Amino acid sequence: MKNSYAVVVIGGGIIGCSIAYYLAKGNIDVAVFEENQVGTKATSAAAGMLGAHSECEGDVDVFFPFARKSQFAYEKLKDELYELSGIDFGYRKGGILKLVLSEQDKQGLKAILAQPTVSWLATEEVKKLERDVSPHLLGAAYIEDDVNVLPIGVCQAFAKSAQILGASILESTKVLTVEKQNNIFLLQTTRGVVEAKHVVVASGVWSSTFFRQLGLDHQMTPVKGECISVMGEKAVLKHTLFHDKYYVVPRNNGQLVIGATMKENDWTDKVSLNGIETLIAKAKMMLPTIADMKLDSAWSGLRPQTFDQNPFIGYHPEDEGILFATGHYRNGILLAPATGQMITDLILKREVKKEWVEAFRIDRRKPLTV
Repeated sequence: MKNSYAVVVIGGGIIGCSIAYYLAKGNIDVAVFEENQVGTKATSAAAGMLGAHSECEGDVDVFFPFARKSQFAYEKLKDELYELSGIDFGYRKGGILKLVLSEQDKQGLKAILAQPTVSWLATEEVKKLERDVSPHLLGAAYIEDDVNVLPIGVCQAFAKSAQILGASILESTKVLTVEKQNNIFLLQTTRGVVEAKHVVVASGVWSSTFFRQLGLDHQMTPVKGECISVMGEKAVLKHTLFHDKYYVVPRNNGQLVIGATMKENDWTDKVSLNGIETLIAKAKMMLPTIADMKLDSAWSGLRPQTFDQNPFIGYHPEDEGILFATGHYRNGILLAPATGQMITDLILKREVKKEWVEAFRIDRRKPLTV
């Protein structure tokens, strides 16, 4: 381990490793410090949907273009990262069928269906694509562009590619404190003191520690998500099914990932029986034949939620040497490429869209309630 870097990224999840990759591409001397192993926290728990459409609620003017930019980046990254790292991160086409099981469901899809890349399918059309879906189906929004990837594969591909380009990935190394002395940041780690010109905090729900250390009162709220996977003797699903924030995601090996619960302020890492029961019920509602498949595994992860569910991406309000890239909530996998590019552009003083800088700025405040 060196004792000095141009940039130190705190956190080796998919966000931190994406930042390291784009900085290394820009010939920046960057190191990632990860307390455990890269991608083993929230990243490894995610299903990997690139749901720019299906996850976008409300802020279509700012969040949606940012999410689409990130989604499009994966088309290039699947080949770019494979060429560097040799890791295939399971980019799978097919898209998402956002199921409509009631008139209320259909009303809730008006904004999505207004997008030119989303089409409405009647019941018969959906059945042609997925014959085993719910008998109560009224139709579905078909989002062909919302594909999926293997999250841990993407994270490892970012990390290995960054290393090949000159980045340092330091696992089992926890950053304890960050202080500034004479325009240089001193980071006390479990392996000694390291200097850096820039520090990027990308440690998900655990970023609150560094907010406090660096004079900010922001708080990450954990939203625990539980998932299960099942296996069958043959592939039974070609498209991701989505309903009421729950999903069934097919993998290339025939596995189906079912998720995810949302338990706010739950810091535990165990999967509950109630959570499993909820997931099974939701999956059977979307795809009744899933009841005959075999339970494979169960796991959970902690999503980092901000007060407005938009991430914090940008400079510390009083020091451009410190940046944050955290609070991605349900969309860490989707937004990783765009976040990595934005942080790199900020550090290199490249132009970044003003609306993104404003929407994700660290010192934005909660709207006043009357």
